[in-house]
Amino acid sequence: MAAGQRVRMMEETRAKLLLAARNAFAEKGFAAASMDELTAAVGLTRGALYHNFGDKKGLLRAVIEQLDAEMVAKARAARERAATPWAGFLEECVAYIELALEPEIQRIMLLDGPAVLGDPSRWPGQTACLRATTETIQALIDAGTLHPVDAEAAARLINGAALDAALWVAAADEPRTVLPKAIDAFRCLASGLLRSEA
Repeated sequence: MAAGQRVRMMEETRAKLLLAARNAFAEKGFAAASMDELTAAVGLTRGALYHNFGDKKGLLRAVIEQLDAEMVAKARAARERAATPWAGFLEECVAYIELALEPEIQRIMLLDGPAVLGDPSRWPGQTACLRATTETIQALIDAGTLHPVDAEAAARLINGAALDAALWVAAADEPRTVLPKAIDAFRCLASGLLRSEA
């Protein structure tokens, strides 16, 4: 077998496992998802799962990375539709909170993920998000839109507020009732950074 074909087969195996895991975790939850059923559903063995992801937690981590990338893309799309850089930043944060209503994100990212993998603020995707938020806040400070505060401190507080709002929405008995409250409070908090209405 040629090296290129082997790589392609490995990528296909990985993609099948990710899709099957994503479906199983979303439908049954992490704890109830059976690795034997998951691998059998895509015609693979547990060995393939362990070879590609190490264990069930490694598979969850990979699914979360995939979902996180999709969430970033959706939030950035909201940012790009806005009229000003400040409005774009705010809409990106609000879009992130709104994603807590999507059942797959709600269950995998915001409920099971923290329970299994620990504090989401320490996940690799959050580290990248913090960097991007810090850069955006610094640019808004440089433009005179925001008060001259420490950009990293502001980014940590904004990201923490958005993450906590999403976690609150996801865990609520009535997520659609909680969402507007969370967004309204988030907008008020974030607007405290403004020098003037922007």
